[in-house]
Amino acid sequence: MRGEAGSRGKDVRSDAWVCFEPTDDGKQELNLKSKVQSMYGESTEKLIRDMMTFFGFDSYHIEIEDQGALPFVLMARIEAAIKRALPDTKKEYIPSYASLKTYTSKRDRLRRSRLYLPGNSPKFFINAGLHKPDGIILDLEDSVAPSEKDAARILVRNALCSIDFLGAERMIRINQGELGMLDIDMLIQHNVDLVLIPKVEEPDDVIRVDEAIKGIVPDKEVFIMPIIESCKGVENAYHIGISTNSVVALAIGLEDYTADLGTQRTEEGGESIVSRCRVVNAAKAAGVQGIDTVYSDVGNMLGLLEDVRLAKSLGFEGKGCIHPRQIPVVHQGFAPEQQELDKALKIVDAFKKATEMGLGVVSLGTKMIDPPVVKRALRTVELARLSGLLME
Repeated sequence: MRGEAGSRGKDVRSDAWVCFEPTDDGKQELNLKSKVQSMYGESTEKLIRDMMTFFGFDSYHIEIEDQGALPFVLMARIEAAIKRALPDTKKEYIPSYASLKTYTSKRDRLRRSRLYLPGNSPKFFINAGLHKPDGIILDLEDSVAPSEKDAARILVRNALCSIDFLGAERMIRINQGELGMLDIDMLIQHNVDLVLIPKVEEPDDVIRVDEAIKGIVPDKEVFIMPIIESCKGVENAYHIGISTNSVVALAIGLEDYTADLGTQRTEEGGESIVSRCRVVNAAKAAGVQGIDTVYSDVGNMLGLLEDVRLAKSLGFEGKGCIHPRQIPVVHQGFAPEQQELDKALKIVDAFKKATEMGLGVVSLGTKMIDPPVVKRALRTVELARLSGLLME
């Protein structure tokens, strides 16, 4: 009958610790210690009492240590504490996002960079969009301790309802199995653009998630990115890629893959080059994007740039990021080089002239240009514009 949630301590910021206990003595006891007490003490107390009323408690003891938590964080911590004290509680105290800027994603959008944010660490959420990643992943899997999965799920829901990620594709990485289904149940209707499924080995792993999503939001297009992280997953990558129309990309995760292979991940990457080639080939064969693994040394920008250029040369279109400082380097690595861009501009110009003249064949000088080459050139020019290399 007593529940705690959140974080406490001198190094905690943008978070709160909550201890809740329902009582039967008729008292409403609130003990609030806040580093922003002078500015927001009254509004914080009102929020707490409003939540107690919403959940139907007229007798309780609640203690809170607030280290500058925004309202959506405080709401999540209080709700988690209540549900830990009373696990049968079904109500959800969801922030209103009527004023939140809304936008949608699309199947073929740029996914050069996706920034992982630990799902139980609100201090990383607030300014994530300012770093301009193509996608932001609110992670519920490996970055969240097993004991904190329930609290992270509530916090991520509130973040999706409350934060403007400035146009970044809003992604969640769910857990495996039944925990993943709980993630879908709570989150999928709240501004989720794409779901990453970890450790996918068979098409059924994707189909199950896709059916769960469609069962909750049948009229909303939510994309799926399976992550291939095992030898079996590599073998089945093509079939995973075509398992459902909701799949827009295949990603590879090398930390778990190399462990499954029984080897160590190295800087040179020789142990994984075959699997990377196979996954990106499977993605292209399935008609979806190939997304490369994360680069784990956040201090080695030169090594990251070299790894991105290798990924691009293999056919990958994006890469995972575990720190904001990696984002501009990833974008630089995937941007067209000048020689590549010059050639693409000539092909696009020839294509436009042929179209204007009603010709079904595109030629550049004496050389005929095949449709796939035109398509790649158009994509290169668009990528150059988005990368700031070309004016509109």
